[in-house]
Amino acid sequence: MSALSFHQEAIDSWDANAEFWDNGIGEQGNKYWKALQLPTLKRMLQVKPGSKALDLATGNGLAARWLASEGASVLATDGSEKMLERAKLRHSAVYGDSISYRQLDVTDIAAFEALKSDPVAAGGFDIILINMALMDIATLEPMAKSLPRLLKKDGVFVATLLHPVFWTSEATRHIEIIDDVQTMQSVVLRGKMIRKYLDVPPTRGISLYGQPAPQVKNAIPQLTRRL
Repeated sequence: MSALSFHQEAIDSWDANAEFWDNGIGEQGNKYWKALQLPTLKRMLQVKPGSKALDLATGNGLAARWLASEGASVLATDGSEKMLERAKLRHSAVYGDSISYRQLDVTDIAAFEALKSDPVAAGGFDIILINMALMDIATLEPMAKSLPRLLKKDGVFVATLLHPVFWTSEATRHIEIIDDVQTMQSVVLRGKMIRKYLDVPPTRGISLYGQPAPQVKNAIPQLTRRL
């Protein structure tokens, strides 16, 4: 199966899992957002009131809402129509018109061309963000070609993802329970055995237990070779 075929399958799986993922992430984000992603984004992005931001692969709009809460005017986009619907449902009056929404497939150069000619992109963006999504995208070339023309000269582009050792399919997780006879307490140790993470082909799997459909992981395997 070609990389782009995997990408379409990835979009379809996000459509199928949109409601489940939205319920899991929630309005304020899960523990990974709060403990890892948000502190990192705050260090990398100095959001100023009045900043113009483009949020790619917005999911349920979590990062877009954070940008808006910092004073930015945000265009939130996603390739999944169903995920974008969930983001819109999370939009409350507190954000007013500071967030707008648009379906955009980042593997489609024509979609970027249409955005570039849209008044919403006039003058370019101060911030372009794609948070925890690169590993789900089959090709980065359309985005790489388009972003320099969408970003202001002094603008900032930030892309985040976990190191591939954390999401490779070639791994086994272990749970060890140690009973201390003196304290009568149990200690739980969790570990992960990683056998391979370079050149791991795209796979289908579960990221959140209970999600309705499996999703494509490592859609762009060459990314692991660069990390």
